[in-house]
Amino acid sequence: MSDTKPTLLWLRRDLRLSDHPAWTAALEGGGPVMPVFIHDASVEALGAAPKWRLGLGLERFAETLEAKGSRLILRRGAALDVLRELIKETGAGMVRWSRLYDPAAIERDTAIKAALKEDGIETSSHAGHLMFEPWSVETKDGGYYKVYSPMWRSVKGRGVAAPLKAPGDLRPPAEWPVSDALADWNMGKAMNCGAEVCLPYQTVGEQAAQDRLAWFIDGPIDDYKAARDLPGIDGTSGLSENLTLGEISPAQCWHAGQRALHEGAGGAEHWIKELVWREFAYHLIYHTPRIATRNWREGWDAFPWNEDGDTAEVTAWKQGRTGVPFVDAAMRQMYVTGRMHNRARMIVASYLTKHLMTHWRVGQAWFDEHLTDWDIASNAMGWQWAAGSGPDASPYFRIFNPQTQLEKFDPKGSYTSAWIAEGSAAPSETALSYFDAIPCRWGLAPGDAYPSKPIVGLREGRQRALDAYQDRAF
Repeated sequence: MSDTKPTLLWLRRDLRLSDHPAWTAALEGGGPVMPVFIHDASVEALGAAPKWRLGLGLERFAETLEAKGSRLILRRGAALDVLRELIKETGAGMVRWSRLYDPAAIERDTAIKAALKEDGIETSSHAGHLMFEPWSVETKDGGYYKVYSPMWRSVKGRGVAAPLKAPGDLRPPAEWPVSDALADWNMGKAMNCGAEVCLPYQTVGEQAAQDRLAWFIDGPIDDYKAARDLPGIDGTSGLSENLTLGEISPAQCWHAGQRALHEGAGGAEHWIKELVWREFAYHLIYHTPRIATRNWREGWDAFPWNEDGDTAEVTAWKQGRTGVPFVDAAMRQMYVTGRMHNRARMIVASYLTKHLMTHWRVGQAWFDEHLTDWDIASNAMGWQWAAGSGPDASPYFRIFNPQTQLEKFDPKGSYTSAWIAEGSAAPSETALSYFDAIPCRWGLAPGDAYPSKPIVGLREGRQRALDAYQDRAF
């Protein structure tokens, strides 16, 4: 193979230049490198918010490449067909990409690798989306971890390769193939007016992610152990949206966290543990892909959950109108910012699956649609953890009380006042933004009365769940 043949760099969830093993491998091929992003079925299937956020990331990354003399080629269609078309147009002899670990991506990528090999095209996939490849982390018996704590103990002392520097020369070709226009993809169409509301809360692109990491390591990480549970303050890294799109690598975060740990930052180890919790989610989706769509614990298959996402109770939950302030504030935060505080995620998931006795898949699908930091593995594991049907789950009989949780973690009411406007003489700007972000068909306005009582009382819902759990073998 001539070393002058171009290499196609197929980008997916790796929209960065630094610490990019697949990019490094593409440059090592010797010829020009052509970065390409393909709008295939996996992109088309994304919910409104994650698709819109992906579009923002692509736009920013394309600008970055243009500034460095390269380009981002955009094509739409089945990935294999598009790659074959580009190979024919450019004479490319190699295709490189970063690995993904969910079942649909594995099936697609395996088929593409086999087909291109038949065509005589060299392919290779590379690490970068995770710190530890799922098959490299094993129990003493050679199996996979089903509980987080022993997995953490097994990897916390492992070395993680130092992040690669961004390449200085992106080696663009003399001639570029035709690219789609990103605007023609209209990736924010389903967001409607919500896009304008949500945009100021996004931290888009590699440089913004690095700046956010530097800010976090420089101060907030010291108090992270306690601050991470307080939804009313900015006490977390806020890097989830960047990690899911690969605008920053987990290895870059790991090494920054380790430096902070060695320098005495009090919350550094707890933050590093959260990075490994993300790894645990991918460990599980790789070894037990059923976690994405089915109860991980099969004993839950016969549980009498409501699976109707349009009941009055579920609709109130979706609208942030349950009459339970912690739940409602959290849902409204999601519509305005595209994200939700982690403590709040546990509360809203517990309330839906336990107090409202509704299947976790209903909540999972709703989050799939509305989170700009949507991550297939973390979302699936988080919902099953809350519901009790997953590995290392919250015990099924543990039912969070949103009121006592609010008193504990938001004692001054800063979180609820930030997101609930009804009943306030001077509602906050963020609380009012909720009414601009939500669908007009909901017919809600700031002057509406806030629900006088929960749609399902906390004591009533808890007892209903406990009655349903009784005498069931989980």
